[in-house]
Amino acid sequence: MCGSENGPNMCVDVHFGISISGFLILVGMDWSEPLSVGQRSSCSHSKTPPPGRVDTSRQLKELRTRLLAMDLDAFIITRDDEHQSEFPASRDRRIVFISGFSGSDGYVVVTREHGAALWTDGRYFIQADVQLSCDWLLMRTGQQGVPHLMEWIVDVLPEDAKIGADPKLTSNSLWNMWERMLENTDISLVEVFENPVDRIWNNSSSGRPSYSKYPAYVLSEKYTGRKWEDKVKDLRARLAVKGADAMVVTALDEVAWLLNIRGYDVPYNPMVHAFVVVTANSLHLYVNESKLSIEVKAHLKTGNCYYELCAQVHRYDALIGDLKTNQQKWKKVLLPSQCVYSPGGSRAVYSAIPPEKQLAMPSPIIFMKARKNRVEIEGMRRAHIRDAVAVCDFLAYLEESVSLGNQWNELNVSNELDQFRREQNLSRGPSFPTVAAFGANGAAPHYLPMESSNVLTIDGSSTLLMDSGGHYLDGTTDVTRTIHLGTPTDFERETYTRVLIGSIQLASLVFPYDTPMSSVDVLARGPLWEAGLNYLHGTGHGVGAFLSVHESPIIISYTFGNLTFQEGYFFSDEPGYYHEGHFGIRLENVLEVVRKQTKHHFSGQYYSFRPTTYVPYEPKLIDVKMLSPQHRQWLNDYNAKIRTMVGTELLRQRRMKGFYWMMNKTGYISDYKGSSTRKCTTISLLVAMQIAVFSSTRL
Repeated sequence: MCGSENGPNMCVDVHFGISISGFLILVGMDWSEPLSVGQRSSCSHSKTPPPGRVDTSRQLKELRTRLLAMDLDAFIITRDDEHQSEFPASRDRRIVFISGFSGSDGYVVVTREHGAALWTDGRYFIQADVQLSCDWLLMRTGQQGVPHLMEWIVDVLPEDAKIGADPKLTSNSLWNMWERMLENTDISLVEVFENPVDRIWNNSSSGRPSYSKYPAYVLSEKYTGRKWEDKVKDLRARLAVKGADAMVVTALDEVAWLLNIRGYDVPYNPMVHAFVVVTANSLHLYVNESKLSIEVKAHLKTGNCYYELCAQVHRYDALIGDLKTNQQKWKKVLLPSQCVYSPGGSRAVYSAIPPEKQLAMPSPIIFMKARKNRVEIEGMRRAHIRDAVAVCDFLAYLEESVSLGNQWNELNVSNELDQFRREQNLSRGPSFPTVAAFGANGAAPHYLPMESSNVLTIDGSSTLLMDSGGHYLDGTTDVTRTIHLGTPTDFERETYTRVLIGSIQLASLVFPYDTPMSSVDVLARGPLWEAGLNYLHGTGHGVGAFLSVHESPIIISYTFGNLTFQEGYFFSDEPGYYHEGHFGIRLENVLEVVRKQTKHHFSGQYYSFRPTTYVPYEPKLIDVKMLSPQHRQWLNDYNAKIRTMVGTELLRQRRMKGFYWMMNKTGYISDYKGSSTRKCTTISLLVAMQIAVFSSTRL
């Protein structure tokens, strides 16, 4: 999944706001005249409202009435839930209700007397312009002259204005940034615990969506590799070193990892809505008790819990009140701060603990779960092989279907690829919304297909970029491949090959243990920089084990970060190139950090990277003449592993179409033309694999 172009220098308490794609393909709209800040292209009197527009005038009127009663001049609405999750549940998508905008990223400000505005990034400029009624200003984040929401608030509101925001739905780091931006003004930021949007939504005629009713479940030790009790013991030891009497665990992936449970409460992530408070001799679980099955209660030993290795269950909404009460017996409380993809605890959690007792720092669990144990490592490897089977089988099906004259669009590709993954053993659905970006749409790094942009028929005229991943009980995957169903141009082949070389160079690195993550980024970008090209997003992000596909603390970007790699880390290697208005290319593998036995041993341990993703590249897009002997050797070794590992599983599952497609895409690259050994080697390997498959066990 395409990494964010923004990231912190280290795990500190900062917030970088909305990510910006840097590119936008404006399909079917006339943008010949530049728009002023907030202006709407589809709101002139001469234009008919487009299909898909949502009338939110009633919601705005009711919200403004409530703001008057609350003595507030404006209210800020974030996209977050109480855990600052990457993918909030439908019930927590307040921006959808108040504005009609259904994109996954944005902030909203509704003023009592000075209008309403939505800030979103380049993926959603068109969608927002379509969905927002003309009561709204559209702030296109990243475009010239567009102010930060606080700058806009200061500009339009009177000097003594009061701005409200829900501290439960705002990370403490973001809240602090807002307050810093208001320091030299008389405008005040007010914590509003009784969210006015919720009150309107709960009483609306359309009704507010409910949370998932599915209960949490236990993730077996055969997948986690460790008992939850042992994880809690390790966490307590770390808290003792930090001098903390207690810790509040707020992130859903951290709760899931710590307790070896999973759930269905948020999209694309197997998690349950819950908080955990850990002390030296107790563990408190704040959750809707209906989420706890008999199996989970037995697993966590919730009955008659009076000792340190069981879970005392409390109401989900009792956390803040309990923190205010219990803080009296604690000297220091560790509260999670911002760390790469983890926003940290909410303002409400921080407000419950007196400042002198706050120990604000990145959650120790981030580093504990990022380093996979032996069982998790083997699970990740197996999950990626089954995932590669699904991708290979789908691409074989897609190429054949297009060659037969069948029409495909981006949403067709996305939906069908998801279905191929669901057929795999231990599958638990996609790990993020599947991206299929054809032609010019591929030039937006964070593009996501949707009905408003799903207008292109996929053919042989350009590249098709597919970024997708799956959750499995034993691992999480994330892979991007770019294909071409016709004859690529010389420039498409050159840029694809440069991206491939960058990916190979990063994957081939051997390095000492203290090498900063940020320093390896230049290997992936170097082949593009050499030609005066670049890409405006990070090169890599951490990947969880049946958890978040974006996992802290790993971020690969030459401009940010000074953390180092650890054995057992998994992260993405995903350079790209985006030719605005024409095509996009990105290639992504997940790599595992492993120990490297070197000839010499100067200055301690050395590491290298082991590919975990095994999906073929597109031969027609590779300019072999640009590859060095080392690049060819790496690619041949990689293709050989695809044939043996993925090929065996394709045969075992009797997916012959995918098998022959895979064999065709992984031919040996020789330094000489017309190598006669390739065909014989292929036939011999095919026969050997067909014999071996009957004696192998299913992945």
